[in-house]
Amino acid sequence: MVISVDGFDWRYLRDRDAMQEKIPNLRKLIAGGQVADGVTGVWPTITWPSHTSLITGVRPDQHGILGNRRPASEGGDYYWSAHLLKVPSLLNCAANHGLTTAAVTWPVTVDAPLTYNLPEYFTRRNGGSMDTATIASKSVPATLVDEISKDDPSFPQQWMDDRTRTLAVLWLLRHKQPDLLLVHLVDLDSDEHDLGPFNGPSRAIVERTDELIGQMMAALPADYDLVVTSDHGFERVDHIAHLDVLLAQHGIGGRIRSMGGIATTDDPEVAAFLRRESEAGKDGIGRVIPPTELKQYAPDLATSLLVIEPAEHYMFGFGPPSHDRPTTGVGASAGSSAYLTAPAEKGNHGFWPSRADYGSVYIAYGQNIVPQNLGRIEMISIRDRLAQLLGLTCSEGAAPR
Repeated sequence: MVISVDGFDWRYLRDRDAMQEKIPNLRKLIAGGQVADGVTGVWPTITWPSHTSLITGVRPDQHGILGNRRPASEGGDYYWSAHLLKVPSLLNCAANHGLTTAAVTWPVTVDAPLTYNLPEYFTRRNGGSMDTATIASKSVPATLVDEISKDDPSFPQQWMDDRTRTLAVLWLLRHKQPDLLLVHLVDLDSDEHDLGPFNGPSRAIVERTDELIGQMMAALPADYDLVVTSDHGFERVDHIAHLDVLLAQHGIGGRIRSMGGIATTDDPEVAAFLRRESEAGKDGIGRVIPPTELKQYAPDLATSLLVIEPAEHYMFGFGPPSHDRPTTGVGASAGSSAYLTAPAEKGNHGFWPSRADYGSVYIAYGQNIVPQNLGRIEMISIRDRLAQLLGLTCSEGAAPR
């Protein structure tokens, strides 16, 4: 079973004692399992591309899920369907080997080769919750929500939240015991966007998530391995830096592409100015990302003259509309002349994968798993780690790394 806790930054685990977190179940997994000192994600570090990299083992530019939503040129809808994948996933590999599989609100799983499926598919959202009726319309089998509801009458509430996701997992473990079970918990990410990470409210959600994980652990058959992971880290955001305004204030008219967690330019004057700002530590301008990292995480950006990230607790304003969370980073009305504005959300992700201290989690726990500190690992290694736990070799269709 793989539990992905959306937005679960590894610092919640690293600093668990300093934050006085009451997470007995996660502490048990850490003490007795394989644990990474953070997971370096993929670009962009947002939910749907990252979840797809977890089960394909390749970057978004290779598997084809480039954001949460498709580009406007493709209609702008979410990447709902697994038919949009350019490479096979762990689900294909498991199906090819005759294994049974299940997923609970895992992204990009409509039409996926799953034996049991409550896909991430919705017409309405309420924070981290998704309308149950829409999920039911794409479930496999079509009667799955009704079947779970017979045993758990509180399950078919209007919104599928982490409590009801857990009910679905418990039902699947009691009645189906699939060889591979993927579950995506979402409530933490939603709260972090609204209130920021690493504070009292977010720690309370982490502790509630630990309770839900404990319920799943108690129902887990003895021969199961358990992996707890996440899709991306999280950062507190205090300021939105509008680079186009800054350039105009300095009389620089060159072009820049601002994407929240990074900005790129091919204009020599703009590049020289931003390098000076970075070296001086001014105006919320952070590190210049070296070409070696660009080639590793986003080869399509490697030809840019300059790619830069914001300083800590800053985020760049978006140039073209964001396809992750469209209102993120819009802290002032359109056309505002202010360089720094207040963020619409107090926390966010979408930063460069190797940003200092920013990363997701990986814990593997089971009867035959020897406790070990894995150090820092790459997200694209996780698919093969999961395949190994299943006793599978899934080399077919994987893109070069």
